Amino acid sequence: MVQVLTDLDLVISKSYISSDGGWLMDVFHVTDQLGNKLTDETLILYMQQALCDTRRRGGIPKELQTCLKREVRPCHVSTEHTAFEMTGRDRPGLMSEISAALYELGCHVTAAVGWTHNGRVACIIHVEDGLKGGPITAPKRLAQVQEKLGSVVEAHHENGEQMSVRLTAPAACRTHTERRLHQLMYADRDYEHCQGCNGSCRHWNGCTKTHVTVETCKEKGYSVVNVRSRDRTKLLFDTVCALTDMEYVVFHAAVSSKGSIADQEYFVRRQDGCSLITQSERHKLTQCLIAAIERRVSHGLRLDVCTQNKMGLLSDVTRAFRENGLSITRAEIGTHGERATGSFYVTDASGHDVSPRTVELVRQEIGESALVVNKPHNGTSRASSSSISRTSSGEVEERPRFSLGNLLWSQLERLSGNFGIIKS
Repeated sequence: MVQVLTDLDLVISKSYISSDGGWLMDVFHVTDQLGNKLTDETLILYMQQALCDTRRRGGIPKELQTCLKREVRPCHVSTEHTAFEMTGRDRPGLMSEISAALYELGCHVTAAVGWTHNGRVACIIHVEDGLKGGPITAPKRLAQVQEKLGSVVEAHHENGEQMSVRLTAPAACRTHTERRLHQLMYADRDYEHCQGCNGSCRHWNGCTKTHVTVETCKEKGYSVVNVRSRDRTKLLFDTVCALTDMEYVVFHAAVSSKGSIADQEYFVRRQDGCSLITQSERHKLTQCLIAAIERRVSHGLRLDVCTQNKMGLLSDVTRAFRENGLSITRAEIGTHGERATGSFYVTDASGHDVSPRTVELVRQEIGESALVVNKPHNGTSRASSSSISRTSSGEVEERPRFSLGNLLWSQLERLSGNFGIIKS
């Protein structure tokens, strides 16, 4: 359900979730990205039907999407073309080498999304036949492309170091692209070096690290997971993806934020019905939640691309980055008819800020009208998918710790006598 609202580019301003004791209650307060109330009746109807279909069938029928007169899906995704999923060690110029190899093999990149985190990289690249158009179906050619990409990704890896290149056929029911990126990085174990705050800051007090606590509620057999972090776009989606992919079932949740800080509280059990028992389980969940939150945090300068779609475009753009000493930390690019649009977050090869001179050299090479520097507006970010409001100053505020779950339980207590207040 969170995925449906996220794909509609809506802001979830507050959320309460409950599905236990014979009751089901999922409440989402949503606005558009500017904080305005939704007034489009077609959009509201779509949301009502899509949320019901998602819960009943696990997906949204294509005929339902026609009522919006647009396809609802993550940006920069192509369900009609062959996709290659890759994970491995990150290094400067890797995206350039991959896109150059695809161009040499006659593959046209129709969409590409890539994340980097903790020295690892995961990317999904959609391609079509560069001459005939449409998906590549010949088994021999697909094997050739997969082998070539495997050799590119594996280069500079140490013996036995984990990497993968996987082919997926065109399908309308593919796993949500951003969720799939989470799954790829989780399988690549990018979370192993994640560390949150050790508690020395007395639970926030201006600390910029993510705080995760996992406690046991013996009364009801839940594990209570509390997460406090910087608020940002799609934070709720990323956290729920991590819990779901680790096979934890969320029975109750409450999400809110104040200023620039987001609080999330989840009451979960494992799929076998048990709460987290061992310290190693708690430690791994803590690391994975921190990783899920960190992966989408953008490092570096954002450069937006909008230009004529052509064969080898991604290779040209990424080669210009590589030749000017830029390293890509995150990338999204896709084609829409005759146009190609996307964004790249870049640093220098050492991970530091890019000099204005270097940016101008890259723009001159790619085209000043095709590549634009996306400058943040006075440090304020786009409305988050898990925020109630933002203060005008956006300061980090120290405030008493409270349980969002207790607020949820106090409301549910009035509806049902099947279960009582759960204290966290």
